[in-house]
Amino acid sequence: MATIRVDIVSAEGEIHSGEATMVFAPAKMGEVGIAPRHAPLLTALNPGEVRVQTAEGKEESFYITGGMLEVQPHLVTVLADTALRGDQLDEAAALAAKQAAEEALKGVSSETDLKRAQAELAEAEARFRAAQKLKGKR
Repeated sequence: MATIRVDIVSAEGEIHSGEATMVFAPAKMGEVGIAPRHAPLLTALNPGEVRVQTAEGKEESFYITGGMLEVQPHLVTVLADTALRGDQLDEAAALAAKQAAEEALKGVSSETDLKRAQAELAEAEARFRAAQKLKGKR
């Protein structure tokens, strides 16, 4: 079975490196699926879940806060702003961040504050959804 190398890195360091049969990522225009020998691609990523189907048949999940995705025929590189392994997500902390972002959105007074609050809410919601999915509540 054909595989593609996947590297997920952030400013903190390498999060994952290995072979995969498929990779799914939250691109700006919607979720993308990348298989071996995919056409080259460079796109921005939204906050959300990156799923890697390993050559052994397991699926690994990672949460990213955004970044860039580069695809070459035999290599996928996720350059994440921040990245966590799925098992590092804390559902209670994600829910608290989501609620805080919703409260901040209610009190905005300028367009700049509104855009920042909307971005924080989108990130918090993505983290909460990823935490819920990992716990099997989705």
